[in-house]
Amino acid sequence: MAYKITDDCIACGTCESECPVEAISEKDGKYVINADECIECGACASVCPVEAPKPEE
Repeated sequence: MAYKITDDCIACGTCESECPVEAISEKDGKYVINADECIECGACASVCPVEAPKPEE
């Protein structure tokens, strides 16, 4: 399942630079993951200081 960034996001941008397929972008002060581009690698979740990226349910 693709990852999704939860409301816990503090918009630090750490996840965006870690995504190997550039599926993460900033939108309206929050970061979002394009589910169609996400390869479910978990790189974003491993660097997030607040554990905001989670696998979609």
